[in-house]
Amino acid sequence: MKIAIYARVSTNNGQQSPEMQLQALREYCAARQFKIYHEYVDRGFSGSKDSRPALNQLMDDAKKRKFDAVLVWKFDRFARSTKHLITALEEFKNLGIDFISYSENLDTSSPMGKAMFTIVSAIAELERSLIVERVKGGLQAAKKRGKKLGRPGRVVNQKEFRKFLSEGMSINAATKKLHIPTTTAYRLASVR
Repeated sequence: MKIAIYARVSTNNGQQSPEMQLQALREYCAARQFKIYHEYVDRGFSGSKDSRPALNQLMDDAKKRKFDAVLVWKFDRFARSTKHLITALEEFKNLGIDFISYSENLDTSSPMGKAMFTIVSAIAELERSLIVERVKGGLQAAKKRGKKLGRPGRVVNQKEFRKFLSEGMSINAATKKLHIPTTTAYRLASVR
């Protein structure tokens, strides 16, 4: 199995080194007889950032299916937010790439790892559903209080629009002249 190793340290000032992570991951690969495809290392990048140079390269290589699995020291070295982790794991799953977290002992190539991923995904889906419910509830409450929702309507000089039409100008030409959306113009043209 070809493995992509990912490691990250938050600072790039010599205080932290990814070497401890990398050494343990190399030993893990040797013990399981995995071939290391490449080591992707981000130095000085916060885990809260979804975009990091080495991580971006890893994701690009994953899309090209250059390796079979991603190995990380710990979830938080890969992603700080559950959303980012679940999104990446879902993408790996769709690409047929396994994900292994050394410290958490999660390996999506094993039956137990797949079950754990399913549980984590279900919790993330529940979280998304709860957010959607709260947003809908908030919108309904705002409507009940008389709050007008949606994009504000565009102010259109209807008199000028109708004058253009009465002079024989096409609806499309009038929309361009008045800088209004075509759908708005056709709606106005149908209300005479």
